[in-house]
Amino acid sequence: MKELLLVIVCYLIGSIPFSYIVSRLLGKVDIRKTGSGNVGATNVLRSAGLVPALLAVTGDILKGVFAAWLATVLGGGILLLLCPLAAVVGHCYPVYLGFRGGKGVATSTGALLFLTPYSILCLFFAFVIVVGLSRIVSLGSLTAAVFIPFVTLFLYPRQPFVIILTFLLAILVIYRHKDNIKRLREGREPRIGERV
Repeated sequence: MKELLLVIVCYLIGSIPFSYIVSRLLGKVDIRKTGSGNVGATNVLRSAGLVPALLAVTGDILKGVFAAWLATVLGGGILLLLCPLAAVVGHCYPVYLGFRGGKGVATSTGALLFLTPYSILCLFFAFVIVVGLSRIVSLGSLTAAVFIPFVTLFLYPRQPFVIILTFLLAILVIYRHKDNIKRLREGREPRIGERV
């Protein structure tokens, strides 16, 4: 019963659409109707500017941090899998926006930053290098998603629930990027600074 309640709480917190809220308040735009239409920080950057994007990504990261922290202080174990996963699912499929949300990268990053900081540090450098060379944010995100489970398995071999979490988050993030993957294959994925 406790687990179910915590999953619901984390899902509802994960559903808070910071990108939508910030772009509405500061950018005066509906993020769902501009740019790529994605309710995420990259689209906020393109549609509303740097400051709103930084605020949005910070809010999304903190959702993941909170879910991981809550799981830890309430006993760990399987909660380390359920609470962060619920928050990321909430971010991707928010009840407040008709289940149309972001791609889960920032919220996943927040959860894993709390649970596996060394994994995130390694993948942060990989993300920066890939984005720096390609100027394509989605390519950096996908690279990180592919490698995070294996880096975590290597660095945190005695954390089974966290390892399972990283595999599930990777699958979810990659699935949420299916349109980006199609555009990447066709050479149509926007680069930083380009309009969608």
